[in-house]
Formats: sequence, C-alpha cells, structure tokens
Amino acid sequence: MFQKEIYIARRQKLSHQLEGEILLFVGNKQAAFNFDANEYTFRQDSTFLYLFGIDEPDYAAIIDNGEATIYADDPSLDDIVWMGPQISVSTKAASVGVNRTQPRKTLATDIAKAIKNGRKIHYVPPYRGETIIEIADLTSQHPNAVKANASRPLIDALIALRSVKEPCEIEEMERHSAVGYEMHVTAMKMATEGTTEKAIHAAIDYASLRSGGQVSFPTICSVSGQTLHNHSYNGTLRKGNLLLVDAGSESPLHYATDNTRTTPVNWTFTEQQKEIYQIVLNANNAAAAAAKPGVTYLSVHLLAARVIAQGLIDAGIMHGDADDIVSQGAHAMFFPHGLGHMLGLDVHDMENYNDTLVGYDDEVKRSTQFGLSALRLGRRLQEGFVLTDEPGIYFIPELIDKWQSEKRFTQFINYDKLKHYRTFGGIRLEDDLLITHNGARILGKRIPITIDEIEHFQN
Repeated sequence: MFQKEIYIARRQKLSHQLEGEILLFVGNKQAAFNFDANEYTFRQDSTFLYLFGIDEPDYAAIIDNGEATIYADDPSLDDIVWMGPQISVSTKAASVGVNRTQPRKTLATDIAKAIKNGRKIHYVPPYRGETIIEIADLTSQHPNAVKANASRPLIDALIALRSVKEPCEIEEMERHSAVGYEMHVTAMKMATEGTTEKAIHAAIDYASLRSGGQVSFPTICSVSGQTLHNHSYNGTLRKGNLLLVDAGSESPLHYATDNTRTTPVNWTFTEQQKEIYQIVLNANNAAAAAAKPGVTYLSVHLLAARVIAQGLIDAGIMHGDADDIVSQGAHAMFFPHGLGHMLGLDVHDMENYNDTLVGYDDEVKRSTQFGLSALRLGRRLQEGFVLTDEPGIYFIPELIDKWQSEKRFTQFINYDKLKHYRTFGGIRLEDDLLITHNGARILGKRIPITIDEIEHFQN
C-alpha cells in the first residue's frame, strides 16, 4: 500500500465534498469457486482500496463527519492455523491512518442507529450479489432497489477524485507497464505457424503472474480478431493469420495495464494486411498527438475515425468524403467501438459507478449512434488522466451481410470490394496514455508497433 498520508488525504478530500454525511464502504468478501472452501483469488473492491488501502476480505468502513471507522474481525486461531501468522485489524487500520476499529457485527447496529436518527447513508453501486444483499439488509431495502438508490453525490465526488491520478499512482502504473510490455513481447515471439492460442494465452498470463500481479481482465488472444472480446483459445496459428492480443496486468497495488497488439504469423504481413495495419497505426498515432488537456476525447475519437475512413477510401473499401462518412456513422461497420476508456485501479476505471457518469458530463453527452455510443470516454481531458488509445479495423462477416442486405450506406461502402476481406479478421493497436500539462505520452516503453519493428522483430 501507499504511505498512510495518501489515504488520510483522500478521505479528507472526500469528506470536505460531503461534509456532515455518513459514507458507507463495504469491501469484498471471498467468493467461492465451486464450494465454500475453494475460493477464487481475492480481489478487493477498488473504492475501498482507494480510500483505505487494506487488501483483505471482510472489511467495511464508515466515514462520518470526517472520522473513519473500520469494521473487521481479528483473525481467529483457526485462521492462523490455516493461513499462518496474521496482523491485527488495529495494526492494519493504523497503517492507513485510521485509529478507530470495531467488530464487523457492530456495523449493522451503527447503521441502524444512524438511520433511526434520520441520517442518509451514502454508498456507491455494488456489483457483487453478496454486497447487494448486505447493503439491502443494512439499509432495510429490497435488493432490487439497492443499485438505484446509490448516492449520486458520493459517485460524483469519487469520480472527481479518482479521475486525476496522483504522482504515486502514476509511478505505480509507469513501473508496472514493464510487465505489460513483457506480456505482449512474449506473445509476439510466439506468433509462429503451428503454435496454439492456448499456449500463447498461458505464456501471457504467466508473465503477469510471475510479476506478482494478476491479469487485469481476461486475456484476448485470437486469430479471429474480428470478434472484439474473443475469449476462445481453440485456434492454431496458420500462415497468413493475424494474431490479436489484448492483455493487461494488475500491479501488486491493483493498478492496471491494458495494451493490444496485432502480429502476423511468422512476422510477415501480406500487402493487404500492411495496408489495413498502417491505417490503424495512423489512427493510433493521430489520437495520441491530439490528446491534451482541454480537448474532448470525443473529438479525438472522431479524428481517429476520420483517419480510418480516409484510409479505407484510399484502399477502395469506402468512397465519398471522410467527414460525411463519420458524421453518418458508416465507418462504424469497420470501427464499431470507442477509442478508449479511463485506466487506473480498474481496467475500465470507476465504471462500476456508471460508465456514462465517468466518461461524460453536462457538456459532452453520450451519442446513441451505432459505434459512437460505445465510446466510454468523451469528456474534456485533464492533466493526470490515464486512458487508452485503441483504434481498430475489423471485417465482421455477419455485420457486413446484415448491412448489405439492408442496403445501408451503399453510397459509402464498396460491398463488392469487401468480398476480398471476409476472412481478414481484425486489427487493434492500443497504448496507455498519460495526459500531461501540454499533451500526452505513453506510459512506459512502447511495445513494438510499426510494420518495420514487427517484420524485423526477431533480428
């Protein structure tokens, strides 16, 4: 964990924004894998980590008028027998600047007393079933009402705090980016004919595990890159395939990396692949150059979309004017997702609160247009934001067939030319950007990305 002063300052800032309120934070419990004693690897709730830093199950906390209380039980002898020597709750609490602790069972009593006294209990939307049930019991609600009754003032305050990364967070993410680099270089080295997706997937995840961190999301490792979140690993690499790997690691303090690279099998592009790959790389580079404080990420997304549209026009796959194509959404057949999202303690940072609240505001509203509606971050950028830059081009046969049958955008899309791309797959190139005072920079060493770097990868 960070120095205790970091957590004290965070709680103070939050309390100042919600002065006089009771703020409830329920940490995660262990989750059973297939029976009670066989558990998934524990992952603490990110809000609890941000404010209290204690990476242990069965903790909860209240902040009341600026004073924090941690609710947890000291380890039993049975815990020590099975898990080894344990640190007391009071010692852990003191390490993050909390001097008041109570047994876990007293949380219900204290919440009930506050409610009886007419005080509102503020909490963020829970995402695990057991947490929903616990908050429902604590606040005398039906479980179905718990998410809807989460505190908008608390959500807004936490988004404001967590969006701008502190120096200690940037340092942690910068340091751990080396693990993300290793994960992707490992995959690229293995992109040879006859290698299985399963073997590459195992090697990627191992590179994260041996660093002391978990993967930050289920790894995508597939020669069927046109499927955006492909978690099947049943393929074998063949000559002419493109291997798309979207993978990241969580640092020991749970800060995420998230990168994507697309590598031709045996590190040799076909001319067709080179043409499409370079369009995606141009969009990635253009977005990185445009990202800076004060610009909206919506405008950066639209810039990347125009680069993609113009590249597809030059390739004969689309025709017309790039601005018209993007404004009407025709490019979304090939680029059906957003340019990026916030990155931090969560790989999609803070999106358990509500991704629209995180990525948009009163100035920048979320679009309902296909493709553009999937943009998770549209608001103005600020120094200290960390976000992803991940344009892509995909040839999805089912989507092509649907749009062609509906005669959609025939003025822009060359459906005859698309017959030669039905088995192409997809290309996505993703970097993690830190917004600086006058621009943006990639966190850590950039993973090999140019055509020349990849084709000479083994030299």
